[in-house]
Amino acid sequence: MDRLGRLDLTQLRALDMLVTTQSVTRTASLMSVTQPAISNMLARLRETFDDPLLVRQGRSLVCTPRALALAQPLRAILTQLDSLAEPVIFDPATASLILSVAATDYAIHTVLLPFIARLRVVAPGIRIALHDLNGETAQDHLERGVLDWALLASEACTPALHAQKLFHETWLCATRLGHPALSGGMTLDRFCKADHVVVSPDGGGFEAMTDAALRRLSLKRHVAVSTSGFLMVPDLLTRTDLVAVLPSRLLATRHDLAVFAPPAPLVLPGFDKYLVWGERTHLDPAYRALRKLLSDTCHDLALPSPNQHDHSLTTEIMPIRAG
Repeated sequence: MDRLGRLDLTQLRALDMLVTTQSVTRTASLMSVTQPAISNMLARLRETFDDPLLVRQGRSLVCTPRALALAQPLRAILTQLDSLAEPVIFDPATASLILSVAATDYAIHTVLLPFIARLRVVAPGIRIALHDLNGETAQDHLERGVLDWALLASEACTPALHAQKLFHETWLCATRLGHPALSGGMTLDRFCKADHVVVSPDGGGFEAMTDAALRRLSLKRHVAVSTSGFLMVPDLLTRTDLVAVLPSRLLATRHDLAVFAPPAPLVLPGFDKYLVWGERTHLDPAYRALRKLLSDTCHDLALPSPNQHDHSLTTEIMPIRAG
């Protein structure tokens, strides 16, 4: 072991070429070094292996039995070492890995479900582990490799992680079809007098960004129900007279609801949704390909438009703002 520890990669390559060419001159030419340099390496190799390795026979050099015995394992070692520097090619059809993702139920429903559907077609060997998003631990879990991805709003992104904007989301209002407040159009006064349901990710909160926006107009609303997730809200609306403010993508296919823009002059700024990941997978070809697939999926997703919802409403769908 002590003797082998003195070897370096250049010496191993020199030995491989010496055994192959049986020529110091040819080996020096192939390695772009001087003949004395190769002679010095051969002297160190002879000392290490305690064998002359190449001996002169007439005007030529020939390999000793020890050198010939080293030829095959040496070539295998060098081939394996060379493969370490070769670029990894990601083949989705044969790929096998586990992708751990944290997201809200809204992001799972609107982003990850169509992504997983595409992934099952192009890369059936990749498995997905979905986790509830915990904003307090997401960054640490990404940095430590517990999570591969997290789908976060812009304010949750940090410089220590990598992030890619997936889309800009806007807020729309929704209630059941035939709600009394819709007769003649939903005004801000009717909006405030209605009973509302809000999503409080931490659970139990009865205020959200809509309430802050109303306060700036010296107005308030009554929140009757608070829930920790988005997905149950649309179904709740169909069974009650409650009103909700929800991300537009969550309402894109809800033809059983009346969907309308926040009544003027109420303005509810949208938010950006980001894919966030750590340094561990940043340059990995497989994860780069998966990030592109997710980005392409988000780009192809149709946004809700006025003709997807109730045409009887006098309030038009609020325009999507870039960035």
